[in-house]
Amino acid sequence: MYSFDFVKPSSVAEAVAALAEDEAQPLGGGQTLIPTLKQRLAMPSKLVSLAGIDEMRGICRDDDGRICIGASTTHAEIAEGAGDYPALARLAANIGDPAVRNRGTIGGSLANNDPSACYPAAALGSGATIITDRREIAADDYFQGMFATALEEGEIITEARFPVPEKADYQKFEQPASRFALVGVFVGKYADGVRVAVTGASEEGVFRWTEAEAALSSDFTAEAVAGLSVPADGMIGDLHGSPEYRAHLVGVMTKRAVAAAG
Repeated sequence: MYSFDFVKPSSVAEAVAALAEDEAQPLGGGQTLIPTLKQRLAMPSKLVSLAGIDEMRGICRDDDGRICIGASTTHAEIAEGAGDYPALARLAANIGDPAVRNRGTIGGSLANNDPSACYPAAALGSGATIITDRREIAADDYFQGMFATALEEGEIITEARFPVPEKADYQKFEQPASRFALVGVFVGKYADGVRVAVTGASEEGVFRWTEAEAALSSDFTAEAVAGLSVPADGMIGDLHGSPEYRAHLVGVMTKRAVAAAG
């Protein structure tokens, strides 16, 4: 590690002002950033902690029936408090280990957009809206590739709003050491159709499997996607699994999610 300034603002406005300074970087739960700092892969002059901002914490329902989650809400808090959206609560309960769940935040995960993280699949599979200090961004527009998002310099996520589906489930094939998704699939059935979001598989990050969405919108059963597959081209290949293996797992996890949701 190396020396840097640390500030802990008490409001979003204070955080935005602090982040406007040169080489300042926001700190959520620190589950990605702290190891990055230890390896000297990032060297900000100032860390701006978002943990003490009350307006960025908590879970509620809005007038449209959406689950609204403050960006600084931890995975453990979501696991306990998002009972109105059981699939999302179960997803949060299976992230990492207790230490990660009690420190990591939904805002940090969405901002980092790790290609194997779980929340991006939930946000995209739910048609969520990402709220920042400046604007509202639909999930379809927010995720822009591996570790890439629509966030601008100094912009911070303050909340995520999730429409609650008629049925939903998330299934992931875990990498045992990290509990990240080797492949994870979130399926949400809404009155106007089905959304299927896949994480952990593609070199482009989280994506929607539109072919499966069309099939499931007509027939919400595991059998409806039994004959479908995603191409291995563009899938991640590493020591944990080949592109072909990950492509196969997309179909397997989708069928499991549909069966569990139904």
